Amino acid sequence: MNDKEILHIIKTNDQDEINSLFSQACKVREEHYGKNIYLRCLIEISNYCKNDCYYCGIRCSNSKLERYRLTPEEILNCCRAGDKLGLKTFVLQGGEDPWFTGQRVSEILSGIKQEFPSHAITLSIGERSAADYELFFRCGANRYLLRHETASSSHYETLHPSTMTLANRKLCLYNLKKTGYQVGAGFMVGTPYQTPECLLEDLRFMEELQPHMAGIGPFLPQKDTPFGNLQPGDINLCLKMLAMCRILLPRSLIPATTAMETIAPNGRELALKAGANVIMPNLTPMSAKKLYSIYDNKAAGLPEPADNLLKLKEMITGAGFLPDMSRGDAK
Repeated sequence: MNDKEILHIIKTNDQDEINSLFSQACKVREEHYGKNIYLRCLIEISNYCKNDCYYCGIRCSNSKLERYRLTPEEILNCCRAGDKLGLKTFVLQGGEDPWFTGQRVSEILSGIKQEFPSHAITLSIGERSAADYELFFRCGANRYLLRHETASSSHYETLHPSTMTLANRKLCLYNLKKTGYQVGAGFMVGTPYQTPECLLEDLRFMEELQPHMAGIGPFLPQKDTPFGNLQPGDINLCLKMLAMCRILLPRSLIPATTAMETIAPNGRELALKAGANVIMPNLTPMSAKKLYSIYDNKAAGLPEPADNLLKLKEMITGAGFLPDMSRGDAK
């Protein structure tokens, strides 16, 4: 697709064109992954964050948020619960919490790998030094998720304080690829000041980076942030961007995110039908899960992990796909 064609798809409301896009995206996915939808164990390890991103509910200046941090033993217990359910990938996600030093993270990783040597571990804990990334990789981390959020420098500056730069975010992504991780990048759809041209830049950056994973989700406001009174992103535009990522990155793993389910009651199913092929049931302890409020009205699923996993499997099967509990490495 050339730039003109991509901008046309971003702007179009022609349902026939959109349906054709989704159909093509699903065809591309099936060529590489069949109808398999991979399930991961998501563990939200901390809502402390040193950053002050204007859109995020766990930003450091949000004094109204009750903070939590899982202990290494609590994290390991979540992994045990995930393994008991048959999940073979653990995703450790959190804010950029200074308590989780390179040494502490490496000890947590080593503990998980000692007990579950064949499982995959994904980290999503933000911008770190190249030395930290190498240390985590040596201690057993296989994948790293670091969404760039927007590939436009000017747009990035409207969403983040001056202490954060798009250049450093991109440097981290390239350092991760150089280290040997399966790398995930991605962006929000519908953020303040975003234009169709911004979204085009996102797609072109993803095409350049060639990540193993691509996370696309809608902007969702959180009441205690500077953007708390704004409207959420559009589900239809979000699905179009997801489908185009699938076509441009045919071998990438693309999640149907909780944010999609939050913005639309059947958001995950819609994402699967637009080309996604990963779902991450949340195994964070319930007391902590409600505090990981990066946006409002977060879809929580059922309280019991086993019940929630069963419900997700039923949705996947009902939509015509096959639940897959394996590691599900990128092709």
